[in-house]
Amino acid sequence: MELKIAHMHYNEAKQISKWIYKAPYSIYSMDGSDDCINELIQENYYSVTDENNHLIGYYCFGESAQVPAGKHFSIYDSNDLTDIGLGINPDLCGQGLGLNFLHKGLVFARTNFSTKRFRLTVAAFNHRAINVYQKAGFEKCNSFTRIIENSKTEFLVMSLN
Repeated sequence: MELKIAHMHYNEAKQISKWIYKAPYSIYSMDGSDDCINELIQENYYSVTDENNHLIGYYCFGESAQVPAGKHFSIYDSNDLTDIGLGINPDLCGQGLGLNFLHKGLVFARTNFSTKRFRLTVAAFNHRAINVYQKAGFEKCNSFTRIIENSKTEFLVMSLN
C-alpha cells in the first residue's frame, strides 16, 4: 500500500477526532471536540492517506507524542530522542498494517527531521501495538502509571536506536 504523508488539515482532523476504538483500546478514542481538532491541526501532526486518498491514520512528533503524565516522572528529559505517536483508523486495526505504517513514519521522520533515535509511549495493555514496536526494534526503557480519577493506566516507554 502506497502511503502519502502530509501536514494535517482541518477536515482530516475532524474525521480523526471522531474515531472510536473498541474496548480495551477505547483509551485512544477521541471526543470530536474543537479542542481535539485544534490539537490535531498543530504543526507536529501529519495525516496519512492511501493511493485513493482514504484517511489511513496519522503521526505526531515531539511533545505532541508524549503522554503528559510522563513528564511528572522525568520520562521525557532526554533530548536526543524524537518522540513519535501514531494512530490507525479503527476500521483498519488488527489487519496487519501496523509494521508497515510504523516504518513509513520512521522513514518520514528520518528524512524530514534528520532523526536518528526514536521514543514512543504505549499503554501496557496494548499488546498488539507493543508486538509491532518490538518487531521494528523498539525496546522498553521505562514505564509510568497515569492516574485519572479512579482509573490507573500503565504506560511503557520504548526506544529505538
